[in-house]
Amino acid sequence: MTVLNKLHQASRPILELPRYVKRLIALVADIILCVLTVWLAFYLRLEVFVPFSNSTLLAATISVAFALPVFIISGLYQAIFRYSGWPAIFTIARAIAVYGLLYACVITLIGFAEIPKTIGLIQPLLLFFAIGGSRILVRRYWLGDLYQSQLQINALPKALVYGAGSAGRQLVSGLDNSYEMRVVGFLDDDDRLHGHSLNSQPIFSPDYLPELIESDGVTHVLLAIPSASRHRRNEILKYLRQNRVAVRTLPSVANPAEGRVTTSDLRELDIDDLLGREPIKPNHILLSRNVTKKVVLVTGAGGSIGSELCRQIIKLKPDRLLLVEMGEYALYSIHAELDSLQTTDDHFQQQLVVPLLASVQDENRMLEIMDTWQPDTVYHAADYKHVPLVEHNLAEGVKNNVIGTLTIAQAAIEKGVADFVLISTDKAVRPANIMEASKRLAELCLQSLFTHHAKTSGTRLSVVRFGNVLNSSGSVIPKFRKQIRDGGPITLTHAEINRYFMSIPEAAQLVIQAGAMTKGSDVFVLDMGEPVKIADLAQQMIELSGLTMRHAQNPEGNIEIVITGLRSGEKLYQELSLGDEPQPTQHPRIQRVQDACIPWEQLETDLDTLRIVSEHNDVEVILNILKKLVAGFQPGIIVDSVYTEQMQHINNISAKASD
Repeated sequence: MTVLNKLHQASRPILELPRYVKRLIALVADIILCVLTVWLAFYLRLEVFVPFSNSTLLAATISVAFALPVFIISGLYQAIFRYSGWPAIFTIARAIAVYGLLYACVITLIGFAEIPKTIGLIQPLLLFFAIGGSRILVRRYWLGDLYQSQLQINALPKALVYGAGSAGRQLVSGLDNSYEMRVVGFLDDDDRLHGHSLNSQPIFSPDYLPELIESDGVTHVLLAIPSASRHRRNEILKYLRQNRVAVRTLPSVANPAEGRVTTSDLRELDIDDLLGREPIKPNHILLSRNVTKKVVLVTGAGGSIGSELCRQIIKLKPDRLLLVEMGEYALYSIHAELDSLQTTDDHFQQQLVVPLLASVQDENRMLEIMDTWQPDTVYHAADYKHVPLVEHNLAEGVKNNVIGTLTIAQAAIEKGVADFVLISTDKAVRPANIMEASKRLAELCLQSLFTHHAKTSGTRLSVVRFGNVLNSSGSVIPKFRKQIRDGGPITLTHAEINRYFMSIPEAAQLVIQAGAMTKGSDVFVLDMGEPVKIADLAQQMIELSGLTMRHAQNPEGNIEIVITGLRSGEKLYQELSLGDEPQPTQHPRIQRVQDACIPWEQLETDLDTLRIVSEHNDVEVILNILKKLVAGFQPGIIVDSVYTEQMQHINNISAKASD
């Protein structure tokens, strides 16, 4: 055991003493320091060590008499020394300044014949360094063993901060006392800074990163470049991927600007970074048109899209926001989050956020809610979207996605809602499974309802389609992150599968803006660029975690990608539109498409039948109706859990009867 460790071990009994005892020890220590600094001040003044006599004893007594009351009033003994930092030093400086003024007045200005007048100036300075130094030593050595020894600090993951600007400086300062990561330098694109140091940390060219990884064992790069363009961030991320380092980033510049950054402020790369494209900028006129100073209702308010819609809507100052959600905890969570804004915003002086437990399939409840609050705009985000789950619960998927949409849309028309927006999906295009077919049929319901009621109702019914949403529940992003943290493997259904992606805020803003542009019954899609290959996305996430892929050419890699095979109803490629070429709109990234519509008189009879057979879980009839109404839909093997269990039971009975 080293001397340092022995010292730390010996300090344990002191740290376990009651707080008042430790304060008494600190007070006694400060008395000793007052006496010692008086003695040292005499030596500095007379250049000879003098014995404690009447003069030194008098000067020490006056020092203790002034110092202890000032220190107690200043709160020096309230701080926990081993956690104190610069704020404690500033407190000590203020206390010593007051003490020094008093001491100098008595010793220097008034004076005593046997005490040199300069003692009144020298001793307070010595006392400041003595008391400040004692606090630093306590922090340095006691904190060391009980929370991290120097050996452990050296063993921490080594990180470079990319960006030597304000955010980078504050990040390094905030991480000085962190025991999760050790910053060993900066990377910066400005060649004028290379070779210099900042916050005692050297600044390197990014080109020097491979050498730093090799020589210093750097494992992490922390991005602190909030002002960098998306294009430049993409270039940096591409470069970092090649160097096998884990990349983390600051979510914003708010905390760094205030100097309160810790490792908890760092997080994995923002999902926009994984998209590799510029986020879609909203049109603020369109955002506010159907929301500001209006009563807005959101169904599925506790879901991934619904909750983000609520967050975006609340910023736009509605008169009232109605949260309709079937899940109790989901409703509680989003309501608590939004309700907390009432204490921080003058706009929230009444119950503007109303939580409503309800199912969109409950016609009476929907009519009751709309009759009570008379909403101007409805955003319908309540749906079942997970393909395998809907395949195994076929009737419930149809009831929620189709009958639920029909029910609330009819209620909106009856109660005179101005705008009704259905949140749909790119998977509704050429559907290959029950979920996709049910979403397409929900779209057809809105289009047919509008055509049927166009002359008698002022309700505009629109549909917004978009691709996969990063970080939503069930998204591959959180799934892949968990699998990487667990050491793999990453499971992928097919090596060539691809999807369109956007972030949750983008999706929510698109819904709001598109709904504001409808002229009656429109289907809107987003120009999302090129689809993303899921295997490439998985590889990118592995590499940006500082790991490597394991495959035949690299058997020593960290994470393997395992192909599990396409699930029931899953397809390789997604499309976003049907029919004619998409038409431009006011928003450069939103397009309008025209899809074939079924007359309401023809559709109504089939929907009535669908409602009845869904209640009785008549799976085969449900599939036949979907096949009839949704063009191009060809049902696969039935995997509905209740249906397959019942069929198995029937087959067992038949087998026993034949025996």
